[in-house]
Order: sequence, then C-alpha cells, then structure tokens
Amino acid sequence: MTARTRRAMRGLAIATAALLLSACTGLPTTGDVQRGNPLGASPEGQDFLPLASDPVDGAGPEEIVEGFMEAAITPADNWDTARRFLTPELASTWRPNTGVSIDVSAATRSFSSNIEDDSEAEDGDTADVRVAFDQVASVDATGAYSEAFGASNSAFVVERTKGQWRIAEAPDGVVIDESRFARVYDDYALQYFNQTWERLVPDVRWFPRRATVATTIAQSLIGGAPSPWLDPAVQSAFPQEVQLARDAVPIDTDQIADVALNRAALSLDPTTLARMRTQLQATFVAAGVQIDQVRFTVDGRALESGVVEVVTDTADAGSLVIKDGTFGMLVGGEITPIPGVTDQILNAGQPVTAIDVSVDSSHAAVQLIDGHVWLAGEGGWDELDARPSLVRPSLDPYDYTWSVPSNAPAALQAIGSDVAPQPIAGAWPEASAVSAVRVSADGARVAAAVVIGGERWIVVSSVIRDETGLPTELGPTEPVAQLDGSAAGLVWLGADRLGLLTDSADRMVVTQVVGGPGTAEVAPTDAVSIAGSRVATGLRVLGADGAVFARTGSAWSESITGVSLLATRAGH
Repeated sequence: MTARTRRAMRGLAIATAALLLSACTGLPTTGDVQRGNPLGASPEGQDFLPLASDPVDGAGPEEIVEGFMEAAITPADNWDTARRFLTPELASTWRPNTGVSIDVSAATRSFSSNIEDDSEAEDGDTADVRVAFDQVASVDATGAYSEAFGASNSAFVVERTKGQWRIAEAPDGVVIDESRFARVYDDYALQYFNQTWERLVPDVRWFPRRATVATTIAQSLIGGAPSPWLDPAVQSAFPQEVQLARDAVPIDTDQIADVALNRAALSLDPTTLARMRTQLQATFVAAGVQIDQVRFTVDGRALESGVVEVVTDTADAGSLVIKDGTFGMLVGGEITPIPGVTDQILNAGQPVTAIDVSVDSSHAAVQLIDGHVWLAGEGGWDELDARPSLVRPSLDPYDYTWSVPSNAPAALQAIGSDVAPQPIAGAWPEASAVSAVRVSADGARVAAAVVIGGERWIVVSSVIRDETGLPTELGPTEPVAQLDGSAAGLVWLGADRLGLLTDSADRMVVTQVVGGPGTAEVAPTDAVSIAGSRVATGLRVLGADGAVFARTGSAWSESITGVSLLATRAGH
C-alpha cells in the first residue's frame, strides 16, 4: 500500500464488530422488523465512548483551543462539553454537525498564538490561535465520508471573559483524530430502492454514536438525498414534499418508532406508504436501532401502512471449488455438483482460471487459461468474449456477464444469455487500465480496480439499467481507496464492503467500506485468490498449495485443502 493508504488505515483497525455491524444484519422482506441488538451494542458487549474534560481554570489561549478540540470526541448532549470552551454567544450558534475533519493524531497538531504572555491580559482582550494538522479524511454535513489528504489548519479567536479565556470565533464542524473517529462515529447504511422498486441499495453515512441516532437517520433519509455517485441508480420512496413534522423519533416501550410526518403524507397512496415504511424500517435494522416496527403519524393520528417485499441476497450455502477433479458446492467436506454447469466446466478442454456462479446456480461465467470468457449452463457452452487481456468476468443478479479488457476500460461490456454484447457507456472515462471488476448483489453498483492518472484506485459507480434490467451506462466514478499495485482479487463482503487481495510481494487483504475507511491485514501465505460472501466475515482466501482459509476470530484458519480453484458467487 502507498504511504497515504497505510496512514489512512493505520489506527482504523477498530473493534471488528463495530465496523461490520451493518453488513452482518439481515433486512426483512415482509412483516415487521425483528428486534436486534440494542443501539450501540455489539454481540461482544457494549461500546463506551471517550469522555472529554471541562476547561481548566487559568488555561491560556492555546490550551483552551486544544481542550476544545479534544472535547469534540464527546458528542453527548449536542457537544455540551465542547460548548463550555466557547463564549455564551458562540456556544448558542456553533454547529458541530456541519462536518468532520479527520487527522492523523491529536499529538501531531501544532498550536500557535499571537500572544506569548497572557499574564497581564484583561477582560475583553483577544488572541488569535491557529491550529495546523495533517488531514487524512473528512465527513461532510450529510455524513458522507471521503479521503482528503494534506496539511490543513483552523483559525480561532479567543477572548478573555470573567478572568478566563474562551473561544469567541471558531469554524463550524469538529476535528478528530483517526484512532478515535470510529469510536465516536459509526457507519449507518441508508437504504434506497433500485430503479424497479425490487431491491434495496445501501448508501453509507457516518453519524455520531448517541441515543438520538434514530432521529438523525430519519432526518437524513426523509429530508436528504442519495450520494451523487449513487443517485442515478436509486430512488427514495419518500416524496420531496413529505418531511418530518418534528425533530425527534421517539421509540416507545413497545419498541415502535413513532415517525411524525407533515400533512403532505395524507394524500399518499398505500403503495407509496408501504415503500416508505419498508425503506425506513430496513434502514433502522441496518443501523442496529432496536425497534419492532415503524409507525407513521400525522397530527398524532396513525397512518395505515404495510410493507412491500424486496429481493434479498441469498444465504451462503458453502464454498464453490474445483477439488479432486470435480466442481461444485463444498458443504461438510463433500462436493455437490451443479446440474448443467459442472459437466460443461470439466469438459472445457482447457484449464479454468475463474468461475462466477449465478445467484440461482443455473449457469456460470467461466474464464479459461487463454483468457476467453464462456457461459456454462443448462447443458450449454457458449463463448461470450474472445477479446485479448480480459479481466475475470462478473455476473450480475440479472444474469448479465460483465467483461472488459485490462488495457481498455472504456470497452466494458455486459453480455446476456443470448450472447449479445451490450456496450456500457461512461465506463471509467479517466481510467487507463482496469485489473478487476465486480458487480454488487443488488446490481445497482459496480466496483473496479483501475489506474487513473498513473495511480491505482478502488472505485465504485452506479449501474444505470433500462426497464428490462439491461445495463446501459455507468454513473460517475467515485474513488474509494488508493492502492500500491493491481488487484489479485476483488469481491463484495456484505452489502457495503469490498474485499481486495493486493497483487504485491507482501500480499494484503483489504476490507474496505464503500463510503468509509478500510483495514488491511497480511494475507495467508502464498494467497492467490479470494471469494466474497453475503456477510463481511465470510471472506475466503485460496493459497497456492490448495488450502482455503477463512476468518476465525482475529486469525486465519485453514478450512479445507486440495482445492485447485476457488470460485465466486454473483454479487459477492
């Protein structure tokens, strides 16, 4: 990894349960929400937020500003502790929720003031304080996370009042170091519908961990919009004219979230209300909010609303492998062949280098050692793409096989079972090379490892489809993380995380939040490929000696040996 990637990831190897919370939570398709863990709790136990200290009597201008920035780690009671470092006038107007600047460490901040000796300062005197810090990321007012490397600074005016220095002028937002960011803030996956109202697509945002997070989530979903890069492929069930009628979402003793809406909701049809309820309930579930159901009200009266069924990702049945001369699903040490697929693959006539099996196991995209991509299924064996230098193919949930030459990213195609290639417009226009492509299980997003301006990046884009589900175009390219080398493997882990095996001498496994930070760890010895999973903890790695490794706690454990190829499942 590059120095900046290592720096961005350093200190972000936080409690795994907290990082993986939303990816490990299932979404209901019918009925009411089932109660999960209490808000802020993980299966391993309760997380504790760091606490800040009040101003110290006699502290100088620089010490007051430093204490104020440290107090930003405590968002409780609307940052009440931090506001004690401000003058009363500023305390009433300072807006901490406008954004977050994430720096390397509180220890590396430098403070300077135009007053060296404040011993003779009187009430009404002021001092200018400037803080320089090394920024690595930021979170905007909507909760969207992005890398932002470079030197940054903040300017403060400190005023002497009642014998103490207090901050009279300060920028809105907070600065927090990366080691504590993920202890104070958590990722919450807002849910949006795809273009056909059949699937839910996550959009990760970062909000402070606090008891009122249900209100923050509801405000962001109902009054906000999808991230710009995702917007072309998704839609919200909440009409623009429908808004929260109060800035609170109380949860009663029966675990019902009471969501008060304005009167515009009275004119909505039952289908729209059901979609709204489904979307918000699914968002609460993904966030770990402890509710049994959402209830919409207008002027205190409940609105009758059901839920709609949505397509969800299928459970992992086991690893897909070639072992002992056969291909299929490995469960309990035995391989179950896939009818209409296994025989076609085994009779390919060439060594197989990659297999991606469809969601329903009816067919598979297969790459042979000569690089050509074929479709196996229902007894058929059809060549899909014979262009040179193809990357590994990726099936999407609509049964289109995505294929692209590594040296021509703009030549991306989606090929259906009719073997008719569909050019995908807008495929990474700034990229000069691509080493991996992976479509998500919802079919609304595609991740890729590309080269842009000589730098290697993991990027994501929205997938725009026509009314039949045919992909036609990619939305804007959204950078996710920078890498040193190309990708030996790229997969989805759950709904909002990516797994990457780096192609370098010291191979690493990167778990990357789409819209958040990532963590990196050393891969098992001689790792050659990876397979994803519907949950972030289900990543599997194949070693050169045929051993498949899986996560057991914080270590890799060998789960099976003698495997010659580890296949993937569409969307994972």
